[in-house]
Amino acid sequence: MKISTKGRYALRLLIDLAENQENGFVSLKDIAERQGISKKYLEQIVALLNRPGVLNTNRGYQGGYRLAKKPDEYTVGDILRITEGSLAPVSCLEGDSLECERADICATLPIWRGLSKVINEYLDSITLQDVLDQKRENYSYDYVI
Repeated sequence: MKISTKGRYALRLLIDLAENQENGFVSLKDIAERQGISKKYLEQIVALLNRPGVLNTNRGYQGGYRLAKKPDEYTVGDILRITEGSLAPVSCLEGDSLECERADICATLPIWRGLSKVINEYLDSITLQDVLDQKRENYSYDYVI
């Protein structure tokens, strides 16, 4: 499994919105400048994320995007599933049912199920708030005089 640029940038976009939520709606232009991501590419990502419960949008002057929920209600796993689809490490675990004719005799299937479980549990255990807290902790020792 490899997380695409779209998934990584979606995560950065939502972290940026979480960091700037006190500013109200945030423009894609501002996010693009802070994150070093093209505005055009962010527009494609926002199209994926622009669904109820993920983003709120406001058009016109003072328009932009903001989180629809609190940062502790978004998991990294949920965000990556929106942008990447399945997080399954092998194709036979994608979807709800096993479509492989070898599933009953496959010696490696338990390995892939275990890996999938670990990946999903780990990514679902991290919220945007956790990322913000860790970032603040890492930079709290930076003193500028």
